Amino acid sequence: MIAKNRKDRAPNGFTLSEVLVAAMLLTLVMVPILKGLTSAHELDIKVERRMRSLTLAEAKLEDIRARSIYNYGLDFNDPSSYIEGAYLCKVTDIVVDQDLRSIVVSVGYDLNGNGLLESGEMEVTLKTLVAKRW
Repeated sequence: MIAKNRKDRAPNGFTLSEVLVAAMLLTLVMVPILKGLTSAHELDIKVERRMRSLTLAEAKLEDIRARSIYNYGLDFNDPSSYIEGAYLCKVTDIVVDQDLRSIVVSVGYDLNGNGLLESGEMEVTLKTLVAKRW
């Protein structure tokens, strides 16, 4: 028996069309998964920046409150300054009354690297009132 029937032989590999169909199906499945992972990573970065901004804003506000106890007359206005890495802080000090001031602290990540905290970069804004104690 030199020649066997084609039907009798066991298949010994994949055809080119089978490989192409498998690659196309794999691509159709992987693209949405990779897009989802990319979106989740971008969201994770935004949440991390917002949380860090909140922590830095709270620390700045506590620093101002502590300094105002003995130095109420200080001007706490700061148009824009780096507080950690690429995070910027803007402080607005508004006198409400002789013994009362409104302090607004805005913190955000300097996306464009110009050293100014602009409206699109502000992640967190906290506001408090500080009273004269002595």
